Amino acid sequence: MIKALFFDVDGTLVSFKTHKIPERTIQALQMAHDQGVKIFTATGRPRQLLNNIPEVEHLMDGYILATGALCIYGETVVREDLISHEEVLALVDHCRRHNISSVVVGKKDIQFLNRNEMVDHAFFDMLKVTYNKYDVPLEEVINQGVLQITSFITEEQEKEIMPQLPGCASARWYPTCCDITSATADKARGIRAMADYLGFDISETMAFGDGGNDRPMLCAAGIGVAMGNAVDEVKAHADYVTSTVDEDGVWNALILEEVDESCSRCLRINSIVSCIFRCKTCLALAELCRAEVATWLISS
Repeated sequence: MIKALFFDVDGTLVSFKTHKIPERTIQALQMAHDQGVKIFTATGRPRQLLNNIPEVEHLMDGYILATGALCIYGETVVREDLISHEEVLALVDHCRRHNISSVVVGKKDIQFLNRNEMVDHAFFDMLKVTYNKYDVPLEEVINQGVLQITSFITEEQEKEIMPQLPGCASARWYPTCCDITSATADKARGIRAMADYLGFDISETMAFGDGGNDRPMLCAAGIGVAMGNAVDEVKAHADYVTSTVDEDGVWNALILEEVDESCSRCLRINSIVSCIFRCKTCLALAELCRAEVATWLISS
């Protein structure tokens, strides 16, 4: 039985075209919430920049933030994974020497390094970030402890830099930049930490995503759903590929109005999702569905 849903934000819950959450996606999340299913974001955004989900904020039980570096349930910090101070200083020094634009995410504040038009386009034009508190000096942000550094580098530069940061990992959600975190921080570890904290197995989770930083999460979850607008690598590792965010991909994956009867994977997912949305008419039916799903989870 699915007990928790984890959603990437940009390109999964929120459309890059409209910068809004589709109405049917909101309805699907409300239905899941009404059935007692826990709902979480799993995003590369830190909490300070998570300004684009006001329509579903009241439905969120918690947040996996900064690509898994910070996990919050209610007001409780379930997991926090900082980049080592030494490697933060090394990366910042490298960015300064090579004029690399970066966004340094501290525990409380955020600061730019070598801000330019590329940064502004990604954060303010594409992601519609509204956060504007950039008056805290970079050194102070670093001393708070750093969750994530988003560096605007090519894949070739990434391959050169990362071996110098053995305690870090990188993940791309956009071609022009990558999120650098502690090597032990990713969305998969985030949902596992949340499942452990709440006392259920990670096989009882369902995750949705579209970007490269979502791949570990989709592989780890009981069911991994790639959006139709996801990159091919993410689709290849998903259990199910739904339609795009603008074509109600979340709704279609959760409600599964069109089930391919010839596809055993689709039928299996449909039986599980049915437990979330269709087992409320009688307890006997609900228990029957739970038993069927448990059998599937064990045999899969």
